[in-house]
Amino acid sequence: MRKLVALVDGSLYSHSVCDLAAWIAEREEAAIELLHVIGRRQAEGGAANLSGSIALGARTTLLKELSELDEQMAKVATTRGRAILEDAGARLAEAGARDVSTKLRTGDIVDTLEESEADAEAVVLGKRGEAADFARMHLGSNLERVVRAARKPVYVAARAFRPIKRVLIAFDGGPSSLKAVDHAARSKVFAGLDIHLLTVGTDTGETRTRLQRAAETLAAGGHTPRVDVVAGQPETAIARVVEDEGIDLLVMGAYGHSRIRSLIIGSTTTEMVRSCKVPVLLLR
Repeated sequence: MRKLVALVDGSLYSHSVCDLAAWIAEREEAAIELLHVIGRRQAEGGAANLSGSIALGARTTLLKELSELDEQMAKVATTRGRAILEDAGARLAEAGARDVSTKLRTGDIVDTLEESEADAEAVVLGKRGEAADFARMHLGSNLERVVRAARKPVYVAARAFRPIKRVLIAFDGGPSSLKAVDHAARSKVFAGLDIHLLTVGTDTGETRTRLQRAAETLAAGGHTPRVDVVAGQPETAIARVVEDEGIDLLVMGAYGHSRIRSLIIGSTTTEMVRSCKVPVLLLR
């Protein structure tokens, strides 16, 4: 059976992650695996590093106390993780999800995700983590690492979820945007949705040819996309269309056509995820 991996961390975005995952799972006829990862810092203590240059007897006592504290903190992190998964499972049940499993792991989120996504159709996570209220202009610390490492499509949940009817595909002709178009054409998630295919840039014959080919791919998947070319900077033009047309889901490649190979996701992609108030589907 198809499977989605939904990353939950107890943040304000976890409810939206669950709601988005439930919506995708219903359309994909997929199971949902809820995944919570306890970081190594939460699971392991630093007693030796905190002891300092203290006299031997006092240091021995301190190390023992710190070790006990580390053990207690690890137990708290595990208990909290189970509670987060339990709450997320209840949220999914309310949303009508029928096939839900949970997984609690300790370690690095990227390493853990590599194992879980191997047999998954997609990954769902929030664009910000537990510091969301204190870092509203910044993306979650793990988001870029997950997008960079994931081999499957990544859905980035916004703060709140609403049923998805209108989709905007930001298309620049690059490999990842071609992959986004192909995914939308093939995936059951997009069946019956209103799709707008948009290129930002100069309206030339070459641009129109690329757009037409992308539209034909979507048409082969049963869609009748609206096709447009608009002038301007991608960051502002895409955001304007999302807002003006009441777009419910933005689909785009994680990297632009002319990006320099690096360890960061494309600047336009980063800005769209940061500023848009709707979920974003990213494909590498």
